[in-house]
Amino acid sequence: MSENILRLGLPKGSLQESTLKIFRKAGFNISVGPRIYIPDIDDPEITGLLIRAQEMARYVQDGILDVGLTGRDWVLEQGAKVKEICELNYAKGGLRPVRWVVAVPEDSKIRSLRDLEGKRIATELVNFTKKYFREKGVNALIEFSWGATEVKAPVLADAIVEVTETGSTLRANKLKIIETILESKTLLIANRKSLKDPWKKKKIEKIALLLTGALNAQEMVGLKMNVEKKDLDTILKVLPSMKNPTISAHTDDRWVSLEVIVDERTVRDLIPELVVKGASGIVEYPLNKVIP
Repeated sequence: MSENILRLGLPKGSLQESTLKIFRKAGFNISVGPRIYIPDIDDPEITGLLIRAQEMARYVQDGILDVGLTGRDWVLEQGAKVKEICELNYAKGGLRPVRWVVAVPEDSKIRSLRDLEGKRIATELVNFTKKYFREKGVNALIEFSWGATEVKAPVLADAIVEVTETGSTLRANKLKIIETILESKTLLIANRKSLKDPWKKKKIEKIALLLTGALNAQEMVGLKMNVEKKDLDTILKVLPSMKNPTISAHTDDRWVSLEVIVDERTVRDLIPELVVKGASGIVEYPLNKVIP
């Protein structure tokens, strides 16, 4: 009989705060003190460890961890044999994937990948970059960078391959992007042997369900309102929804209560229109999880 403890790897570094925030919305309170690598998790069936995202896939592959969160980029970089449970669309700065790009100084004469033939390139993503350049037929010297990669071109390297969300750091360092070589999202990955344990498999699937539900809710809100029956068809025509809105009986037979989930970005235009069309008593409320 297997031990009913799941060993969870959480990313240390740039993904740490956004990951802990998503777990909180998913229902897990995780406390991490300064210089502490073993977090306190309010689920007695889970024990956690903070690990750099760059190393996570290897530890999950080797069974030191049952499950962990890291970027697709680092799974590919390590060639790790792990099982992808689900894709989680968030990064350090928001709900978007990151890009690994080839960048050169703004005043460089390098315009394309082909211009990097025989040139020196600095990056943390060495293995994937070598493979990419090889497949493109470009012979370049790919060197590992220990950090601060943006400052290495043009003195220490002709170009860099660096990760970016918005490109702002590259622009601040007077670099321009000439090609994107990889788009990466956060993944929940699991050890293949761990998934053969029925208890661990079920526990991992529960965590995946709650995390995806929390992420689904990040940009959604709920709306409740009262609508006169004579205005209902008009309201329904302007009301977007994941599915058909929920319509409930009202204490006054002339009215109904209506509830719907909508994209938060649409609310500032939607609420005034709903009022004009006859809705009243409108309440907007935040969501923690949305499970389709």
